[in-house]
Amino acid sequence: MSQVIENLQISEPELNAKREAFFKDAPKFDPAARFAADRERREERTREPVASKDDDREKEHHKERKHGGGDAGSKELEGYVGFANLPNQVYRKSVKKGFEFTLMVVGESGLGKSTLINSLFLSDLYSSDYPGPSHRIQKTVKVDTTQVVLKENGVQLKLTTVDTPGFGDAVDNSNCWQPVIDYIDSKYDEYLNAESRVNRITNADTRVHVCCYFIAPTGHGLKPLDVEFMKRLHDKVNIIPIIAKADTLTPDECREFKKTILNEIAQHKIKIYEFPECDDEEENKLQKKMRDRVPFAVIGSNRVIESGGKKVRGRQYPWGIVEVENLEHNDFIALRNMLIRKHMQDLKDVTNNVHYENFRYNKLAPTSVDGNKIKPGSLSKDPLTQMAEEKRDHDIKMKKMEAEMEHVFETKVKEKEQKLKESEADLQRRSEHTKKSLDQQQKEMDDKWAQFQKEKKAWEEAMGISGSNENIKDMIKNSPSSHKKEKKGYFSK
Repeated sequence: MSQVIENLQISEPELNAKREAFFKDAPKFDPAARFAADRERREERTREPVASKDDDREKEHHKERKHGGGDAGSKELEGYVGFANLPNQVYRKSVKKGFEFTLMVVGESGLGKSTLINSLFLSDLYSSDYPGPSHRIQKTVKVDTTQVVLKENGVQLKLTTVDTPGFGDAVDNSNCWQPVIDYIDSKYDEYLNAESRVNRITNADTRVHVCCYFIAPTGHGLKPLDVEFMKRLHDKVNIIPIIAKADTLTPDECREFKKTILNEIAQHKIKIYEFPECDDEEENKLQKKMRDRVPFAVIGSNRVIESGGKKVRGRQYPWGIVEVENLEHNDFIALRNMLIRKHMQDLKDVTNNVHYENFRYNKLAPTSVDGNKIKPGSLSKDPLTQMAEEKRDHDIKMKKMEAEMEHVFETKVKEKEQKLKESEADLQRRSEHTKKSLDQQQKEMDDKWAQFQKEKKAWEEAMGISGSNENIKDMIKNSPSSHKKEKKGYFSK
């Protein structure tokens, strides 16, 4: 091996001679001449942009040095790396996986819930062959689910519709919202159990993302059942109020009905879903007009009729045609744009980040001895500190209860004193009235007695009677009328 290496070794003079002989006839390579033309073209093409870019960069650096701001960790790349294509990767993955959405509709039977779902998704989810739950199930509050896979432009949506047939149809509607609450909590519980396992399995998201609550078009505001239902569920699901069968109201009646509903919702502190604003000002102006239509007054129809030379979904009446997809007739377009085309993902995000997190905290948060939830972070404290805090909280609670009891006692005492004062004043008033009445009667008796004495005296003077009372008595005895006839006995003759 060493001999081969020695044979391959060449002296430096021989190596230089061979290099000169090789490049003797070859043209001389000039790098400056080789890239001169390309350099000139590149400099002409990028002279002004580079200068402006350098000026902008200098201005930015000067501004950052002046204000001391700027993101120290962000840098502008000078070329294309490739991570700008990440949204496209997420888009392809999402399209391949598909999307899931759960829509709940709640309201009395006959308000057009199934018809509206067909109109929203432009498909006959419910038909004569497969009627809506209100036509298939007995009139008891029972939750019914229907799943269907919809495809549009290569995007697949697994839609789950949840209906509550029999809601509000009974004579006694007490606790008719309980099956709905139990269903929503059960779906949250299933999702929590799936993600809490050691070997987590990616299951379908069956949580209820939005609840469309249908309000009867009475024109008089919300019913007590409507208020109670929304108060029970507004912390568990996104609620969107919808006025059903809006073609039964005139435009003026519809506007007044909307104002009444919004006032009652604000009065009872019911939190309905608020559509978020957009970054684009023009788009935000357009969506503001849509948001101002809440609660949406909609019309649904499964019939396709011809109006003005085109086929539309609507209803035929003797006085004309009501088009479903016409903002001048109803708010169906606004509801579809805000619910499906614009904010479907936001509804899912709010469900996951707000309502589900509240359920998860209430489910997993430890409880104290008295059943109250332990505050976050208290488990990391030592037992003595935690006992001291609990004692302090208990003392504050007891002082608050004592103050409330004292306030109640003082209020009761004041009420009792007020009642006693009123009773005393009433007795005093009655006593004065009685005294005045007695004085009036005494005065009348004195007047009558004086009148009697006066008449008596006048009579005596007229009869010529004078003297004492004994003389008067003798006169009465000797008068002829005083002699009485003796009665004869039974055996007298």
